[in-house]
Amino acid sequence: MNKKLPVLLLVSVFIIATCGLIYELIAGTLASYLLGDSVTQFSTIIGVYLFSMGLGSWVSKYFDKNLLAWFIRIEILVGLVGGTSSSILFLVFESVSSFRIILYGLISFTGILVGLEIPLLMRILQDRFEFKDLVSKVFTFDYIGALIASLVFPLLLIPYLGLVRTAYLFGMLNVLVALITCINFRHEIKGARYLQSASIISMLALLVGFVYANTITSFSESLTYSDTIIFSKSTPYQRIIITKKGRDLRLFLNGNLQFSSVDEYRYHEALIHPVLQALPDAKNILVMGGGDGLAVREILKYPQIETVTLVDLDKEMTKLFRTNDMLLKLNRRSLLSPKVTVTNADAFSWARAQHKTYDAIIIDFPDPSNYSVGKLYTNTFYAIVKHLLNPDGIMVIQSTSPYVAPKSYWTVEKTLQSVGLHTVPYHNYVPSFGEWGYIMAMTKPAYKVPDHYLPGLRFMSKACLEQMLYFPADMARVPAQVNKLNNQILVKYFEDEWSTVL
Repeated sequence: MNKKLPVLLLVSVFIIATCGLIYELIAGTLASYLLGDSVTQFSTIIGVYLFSMGLGSWVSKYFDKNLLAWFIRIEILVGLVGGTSSSILFLVFESVSSFRIILYGLISFTGILVGLEIPLLMRILQDRFEFKDLVSKVFTFDYIGALIASLVFPLLLIPYLGLVRTAYLFGMLNVLVALITCINFRHEIKGARYLQSASIISMLALLVGFVYANTITSFSESLTYSDTIIFSKSTPYQRIIITKKGRDLRLFLNGNLQFSSVDEYRYHEALIHPVLQALPDAKNILVMGGGDGLAVREILKYPQIETVTLVDLDKEMTKLFRTNDMLLKLNRRSLLSPKVTVTNADAFSWARAQHKTYDAIIIDFPDPSNYSVGKLYTNTFYAIVKHLLNPDGIMVIQSTSPYVAPKSYWTVEKTLQSVGLHTVPYHNYVPSFGEWGYIMAMTKPAYKVPDHYLPGLRFMSKACLEQMLYFPADMARVPAQVNKLNNQILVKYFEDEWSTVL
């Protein structure tokens, strides 16, 4: 056997392990973006992928001859399937009804191919090492590759390359392994010239995909969004899309609409002014979420406000709304105000470390569509935030739709009450969203509808708020459970209720 073979193939184990885990992470992340509920998506995808790898390992026993040639063929196939998988999934998401079949089909096929690789390598190397050394070397390189993949994926690959380009990059690495193996051992491989040509053609095809990854992504997203996409970016936390049609700017996070510039004033006036009109002496305000600065814009209309602390996880989000001219016009440069301090941090961890109290707390997180956001709707989180609220202060929480998702909405109220807060639920019609819900909470049961509102508001008034406080029969209170950190029943409610209309 060629002396180069053991070293080369052990390095290949490292690359194979890295690529295999990257494909798995890409599939899980993409499914979370498109289908929601990250825990369910990652759990099922990991399970299917590992099962498929086991199936591939079992099938490997039927490969008896020309193992090096088979190894090269499989590497090329893994590179092509894994490299193009994210593009395929993005492109078919809006056009086929059986998206999950294609998703799990690609995951299964990739897993089977990856499961074939290591057993074949071990059989190729079995005459070179003692069995115990062979096992230790192969699995050492395998696990190191998995570690590297798990570190670089969230820290480097997603922020700087995105899902589509990352897939093509690692597809090229798989094909590169095949090409180098083929070149170095062409005298020992039947059909080496054919395999070498196949490797080069595959490498060029993947390179074209890598170069045009942004075009592919833009085209696939144009199939999803009816309006023109003017901004798109993947961050470690979410996919940010901004669309424009006429005077209407729309923000989407992971495909979910966050606001329309045509009617967002209805949402944000209803979020802010029932609280601040009831607190004429409020000076220090905390906003959690709301990285677009639109809630802060409404807060800064009160001249007595001295400080606004905004806590938002995604620095790319707050950077965008502090630098883009169109968005600065929309939020009236609120995040650039000297009164405003922007902190990019996980709200849960940040709140636990704070001792300062605030006159009003505005909680404007995305809907609890997954467990990472759902923790910010739990009794544990509300108990922490309660300690940040002045005794006479008021907090308000955006709480999804009491019409579409009544069980979810009233679960938020039940959870606030479970930590000793008094609640005032209300709702508002926003054309882009439909009927939407909010809940005010305070330590004292003493909320009075304000008689007067700031001049110049486009929507809010005393009469409006009185109507918002009334819940007709189709939005009336329903039995609900407390949303706890260890069960997050709210995420299940939310998914079940919204799945009927989406």
